Amino acid sequence: MSEQTTPAKPEYRRLEGPLEYEQAIDTIIRQASHQLRIFDYDLRNQGYNSPQRFELLQNFLLANRTNQVTIVLHDTRYLASECPRMVNLIRQFSHAINVYQTTAEARVASDPFIIADDAHFLHRFHYEHPRAALSLHDKEAALDLIRRFNEIMELSEPAAPATTLGL
Repeated sequence: MSEQTTPAKPEYRRLEGPLEYEQAIDTIIRQASHQLRIFDYDLRNQGYNSPQRFELLQNFLLANRTNQVTIVLHDTRYLASECPRMVNLIRQFSHAINVYQTTAEARVASDPFIIADDAHFLHRFHYEHPRAALSLHDKEAALDLIRRFNEIMELSEPAAPATTLGL
């Protein structure tokens, strides 16, 4: 007789400050089992160069060779010049991490978000403000952000590979 696992109950939480937001990024990364989609202005002030974030992302990528991270940024200069840990991660896992930069048409998007496995997300309402929403175990709620991410991706182009132009 096999045991059926019941799906986890959806959770939703409002976040009001930068520290809560940064901690929620780690929560989303920990939830991911196969895919992370990250949209941000430039990753500035989000802790992406910290040893802890590097370790979380590295562990995610090492957990399964098919795991994927897709990052879409309005501006990749900060990543290339100020995030050596992320650049090293991109080089180490070039088969699993794709970085894109938005074209002018997509630069109106101002609400960073991260989606893990089509079921968990962190949505910041504007990149200049700390208010955000964290949603776990809710595929239905994640659908709108997945569509939005895909639309932004369509208006983006691959950033320079990790081996050229400093990225």
